Amino acid sequence: MSRITPYRDSTGTPESELVTRIRARRGGGLLNLDRHLLKSPPFAAGWNAHLGAVRTELSLSPKLRELAICAVAVLNGADYELAHHAPEWLRAGGSTNQLEALKTLDPSADLPRGFDALERAVLRLSIEMTREVKVADATFEEVRAALNEERQVVELVGVIATYNMVSRFLVALEIDLEKR
Repeated sequence: MSRITPYRDSTGTPESELVTRIRARRGGGLLNLDRHLLKSPPFAAGWNAHLGAVRTELSLSPKLRELAICAVAVLNGADYELAHHAPEWLRAGGSTNQLEALKTLDPSADLPRGFDALERAVLRLSIEMTREVKVADATFEEVRAALNEERQVVELVGVIATYNMVSRFLVALEIDLEKR
């Protein structure tokens, strides 16, 4: 159960421009995450703009983006985040075997099998940024060599940082997964 009462839409009153923008980014609906963010309209507006860019404007491949997001979700125990991004990972080209392996990701153990060299570099970077914050030079160089474009390196680091923020928000507030 969420630690705070979720935002409730006011029935019979016009929807705010902010709620309309969030619904547009989400394809029409609001998630429980959005309802909580809307308790602070300035925070919700910034979040919506930032996450909109992260999800739709990067040159980083959706497959690598979603791999990093799912890894962060597992590492931080953010089940809500994983539930929303696992289907995105699969749509972007991840396999169900990889997804099951991701669910067992343990920073103290070897990386799970079934991932190529680039995906393994993304997982190492995700683990180090999430658990240690500081990234080893060898890990950073591995990512840089694998991506071969500084823009994508910056975007990958930004995705991992962003979804660490998201997972911490979700976990701290104990936001419930939407009932379907």
